[in-house]
Amino acid sequence: MNNNVIFGINGPVVTVRDTDSFEMMEMVHVGEQSLVGEVIGITDRLTTIQVYEETTGLRPGDPVTGTGAPMNVLLGPGIIDNIFDGIERPLKAIEEHSGAFISRGAKVTSLDIEKRWNVTMKVKVGDRLEGGQIYATLPETPIIEHRVMLHPALSGEVVEVKPDGEYTIFDTVAVLKDDAGKTHELTLCQQWPIRTSRPVKERLAPSVPLITGQRIMDTLFPIAKGGTAAIPGGFGTGKTMNQHQLAKWCDADIIIYVGCGERGNEMSQVLSEFGELIDPKSNRPMTDRTVLIANTSNMPVAAREASIYTGITLAEYYRDMGYHVAMMADSTSRWAEALREISGRLEEMPAEEGFPAYLPSRLAEFYERGGRADVLSGGEGSVTLIGAVSPQGSDFSEPVTQNTKRFTRVFWALDKALAYARHYPAINWIDSYSEYFNDLDPWFKENLGEDFVEYRNRIGALLQEESSLMEIVKLIGADVLPDDQKLVIETARVIRVGFLQQNAFHAEDTYVPLEKQKLMMKVILHLHSKAKEVVAREIPISKLIEQGMFDKLTKMKYDIPNDRLDMFDDYIREIDEKLGVFLQ
Repeated sequence: MNNNVIFGINGPVVTVRDTDSFEMMEMVHVGEQSLVGEVIGITDRLTTIQVYEETTGLRPGDPVTGTGAPMNVLLGPGIIDNIFDGIERPLKAIEEHSGAFISRGAKVTSLDIEKRWNVTMKVKVGDRLEGGQIYATLPETPIIEHRVMLHPALSGEVVEVKPDGEYTIFDTVAVLKDDAGKTHELTLCQQWPIRTSRPVKERLAPSVPLITGQRIMDTLFPIAKGGTAAIPGGFGTGKTMNQHQLAKWCDADIIIYVGCGERGNEMSQVLSEFGELIDPKSNRPMTDRTVLIANTSNMPVAAREASIYTGITLAEYYRDMGYHVAMMADSTSRWAEALREISGRLEEMPAEEGFPAYLPSRLAEFYERGGRADVLSGGEGSVTLIGAVSPQGSDFSEPVTQNTKRFTRVFWALDKALAYARHYPAINWIDSYSEYFNDLDPWFKENLGEDFVEYRNRIGALLQEESSLMEIVKLIGADVLPDDQKLVIETARVIRVGFLQQNAFHAEDTYVPLEKQKLMMKVILHLHSKAKEVVAREIPISKLIEQGMFDKLTKMKYDIPNDRLDMFDDYIREIDEKLGVFLQ
């Protein structure tokens, strides 16, 4: 008989009295319906458990059963093209069992245990296998090869290998004898605790950019593969929209999208959009390389806290196969609110704005699991972490935004004024920054030429100068400025409207290759240099604007197709002709 029974219930927090049966962070089953929970506190009198499902209907005296293992997820084929909740329960399978609403204690395996996979074995009897090495492969989707790896804690000699063929995830495909002489049956899956990062051979410097096709991100504020970025912004500034664009267009092999505490209608939009999208690289459905974790705001708060760890564990698993993975966390503020709610129920001493004192260390633990590495399977992989932050009232001084800035190296600050002016992406070029320039500039110079970095620096300097001049304009108006300063403002307008603003619904503008981004900067700066020569001859800037080149350059992003980059030469010739008249 189970003597461990519920003593008290406070929302998702359950206590058990007078027991030494449980370990810290152990996964447990609570109540008659075996709700999933995790041990988060132990004293000599009380064991505290957070339950990842709705606790309505639980009563004191209901049983609590330990599993003897930490909170973990099942890793194997079938993860991609699936939709999970925060503790890796597949929502499609749950819907078949319980209808539109998730029933409590739903007993559904994370991965399909009946589906047969076409397995190709990569080892033979007598081979020595170390932890993390690949012993079988199978096509998980038409564009992703699943590489079945030995659990990192195991190593030994292969003593039996099954022939190539069709197997389920729990079928034995090989047998390994470890150094102690114990045999282990190898299947197509393994379990891993979500709060423990997976090991790698060696961490690498972030020296390769994650190419997104979004001009302001690629050019002014780039992120590296294996890098970390924050997208903070108030309601309506486009955090989710930006993450959708990144998920659709960035050059990662696999996308993990975690909807953490977002509104249900937003998550349903993500699910329906991703189902319809065609991946531009493979011409296959986007879902063939995407994993969605849906944890909406009306789901149990404790599962919201777990969803971030579930997502990063899945990302590390595919990184270990040698893939470049991008994980979108939308949003880490909702995750921090879950921490605050559970902390309050545990009666812990609150820190700033009621958040627990360990908020910074939890954020650090999460972002530190990103990175680029030589992996145990013998290749190179990376996990790029992009976390949205939702500060109330767009107040970037609140604790989640400030602590996130400490642990991320790219800050794409969304601006409410830009969003209301329909300037998308609404990333403020003054408040944003990237700390990856020194790491990535050698790559840009090698692949795009020395002038790419020079153009970027000049574009940034013009935007900074315009920002300073606009402070003066607000006080005394633009008419009193000399023509060379008016020229800076006019060129900056072309940069803002023609370069930084991007139309996600335009076929040529939704994704822009780096070479086109470089040539757009080149043409804008060429116009500025020529106009500067003209203005130096005391010719009024109004005469230059009448030539129409400034307006024409704001539309070149639409007028020049991505595969017709030779057309930029025509623009340069036209600038020389129209402005050359004033220089004769």
